[in-house]
Amino acid sequence: MPEYGYFLSCEEFGPADLVEQARMAEQAGFSSLWISDHYHPWNDAQGQSPFVWSVIGALSEAVSLPIETAVTCPTVRIHPAVLAQAAATSAVMTNGRFRLGVGSGEALNEHVLGHVWPPAHIRLEMLEESIQVMRRLFTGEEVNHHGKHYTVENARLYTVPDEPVPIDISGFGPAATALASRVGDGFITMMPDESMVEQFRKGGGAGKPVIGGTKVCYGIDRDECVRTVRKLWFNEFLPGEMAQILPSPRHFEQLEPLVTEEMVRENGVFGDDVDEHVSALNAFADAGFDRVYVNQIGPDQRGFFDFYRTKVLPQLQQG
Repeated sequence: MPEYGYFLSCEEFGPADLVEQARMAEQAGFSSLWISDHYHPWNDAQGQSPFVWSVIGALSEAVSLPIETAVTCPTVRIHPAVLAQAAATSAVMTNGRFRLGVGSGEALNEHVLGHVWPPAHIRLEMLEESIQVMRRLFTGEEVNHHGKHYTVENARLYTVPDEPVPIDISGFGPAATALASRVGDGFITMMPDESMVEQFRKGGGAGKPVIGGTKVCYGIDRDECVRTVRKLWFNEFLPGEMAQILPSPRHFEQLEPLVTEEMVRENGVFGDDVDEHVSALNAFADAGFDRVYVNQIGPDQRGFFDFYRTKVLPQLQQG
């Protein structure tokens, strides 16, 4: 039976709201936290994007739940040597309850310093080398590295946790899943796809956690929930590689007319039907996931946490 955590959205909420949501998540019975790592929101309607490492520092004092980034791109915007320091400090502040979720990233967040945004196979190559660099730094030893994509000279982390920070790799296709199975401490994906779980475990991930996440919109008016999701998260319904290659929120906004309310209604969990929420999460359990994170879209956070505390989580825990 999976564990269930709460997914904090840095695109939709500012730092104080995220900390308060984490408190409510702990009180509601969620067992851990995910937190997104973006430079931009996907669109202006979402309206936020605080620096995740500052928020993690606040979370470490506000709650006792384990925390994981979902996900950090350690390749272009921030050098892996710097991210290794951020992750190690986060692990120390949470007494070892921190995992670093990583992925190959999106141009939306990673091209902001003006570097060329590489094609997918190069991004995965960079991701693998960045993981090698960070793992060496987590030992607390001095690191010198002269690789294809990164150079590190005389770098040593003096503040490190007792155990190296686990690194889970995000994958949405065969190549990234293969990388996760080969070098990851766990696998992250957003769809309850049993075939990807099987690929990960057969490729070398046996015994390692498979972690997933999903977005819902709780509310007493299903139609209003659908409208809220279309306004704030229409980008979730765009096909293909657009999420990886479009460079700014305004480019996503230009595609909003392509997403209709009917498209949203047919592809999500909306409203206050307990069985619908439970069924969506059970799909991850049936696919073999070990941990599942839920994000509530929109302003009714307290209503969501009350709903999950009293009606949804008890059913999941009895499953």
